[in-house]
Amino acid sequence: MAVDGTQVLVSWIDGAAKRAIVDFVKSATTPGPGFVDVADRIATFDNDGTLWVEQPMPPQFDFVFRKWAQEINADPSLASQQPYKAIIEKDPAFFQGVATQDPEIVATLEQGFARSWAGTDPEEFDAQVREWCQTVKQPKLDELYVNLVYRPMLELLEFLTAHEFRVFVCSGGGRDFMRVFAEETWGIHKENVIGSAAAYKYADGRIVRSAEVLGGLALGAGKPEHIFAQTGRLPVFAGGNADVDIEMLESAKFAVLINHDDPDREFAYTAAAEKSLAKAKQLGWTVLSMKNDWATVF
Repeated sequence: MAVDGTQVLVSWIDGAAKRAIVDFVKSATTPGPGFVDVADRIATFDNDGTLWVEQPMPPQFDFVFRKWAQEINADPSLASQQPYKAIIEKDPAFFQGVATQDPEIVATLEQGFARSWAGTDPEEFDAQVREWCQTVKQPKLDELYVNLVYRPMLELLEFLTAHEFRVFVCSGGGRDFMRVFAEETWGIHKENVIGSAAAYKYADGRIVRSAEVLGGLALGAGKPEHIFAQTGRLPVFAGGNADVDIEMLESAKFAVLINHDDPDREFAYTAAAEKSLAKAKQLGWTVLSMKNDWATVF
């Protein structure tokens, strides 16, 4: 494959962002001062807002809230407990925190998420996620969420893989939720998906989910911590779109920040990305304009 990216990055408009990516990959794979050993070619990407649509809220929360609505119907007493209470009352502060991935609110959600599926085996959980993937549509775009993966980012993953980068997804969202569709949607093996996760227990010949969250949230500093724990290395290439991605982007030699500025084809917003945009300017990260750098979005 040509290192200039012309055979793969076909959905990218020729411009500064595309050139910066291609130049970095060329430098990293060509003998010289910028060369990176194959073993160290780790590329990590956020998921929500980086690989697929995250508005009006990260898609996994749609899946979880539907599950919790079923639980409330079965046991109305749950409506007085958090996070069920906030969902029933449509608490605006709560939903704003969900949309912006506020770490405190996400932690509450992940704990509830772990409890709701405690005792289930992977096959049962996977089946529920697959049903959601095949039936639930994003409200504005009227498409299944799994069809709303950004085509240019898929091309970038392929481009990096072709140049012997090992590509990982690292998200504050549920690791096991993403693993269900990772291979067929992103072309990324399950073991290369890093995220917040429930602990598992093995007993009587079965492996089942527990009610405990394993290793903390993969948000903020938790992202490079989780990446290092899984790979033994920090990334040389990282991509994200929000303030919760700053530490992961800081830990990489080359960082790409997606700016959602295309209200016609997707959404335009900077909420929970203001700090990352300022940090990108300060540290010289490559800021990718969805409007100006992508010929095609989906």
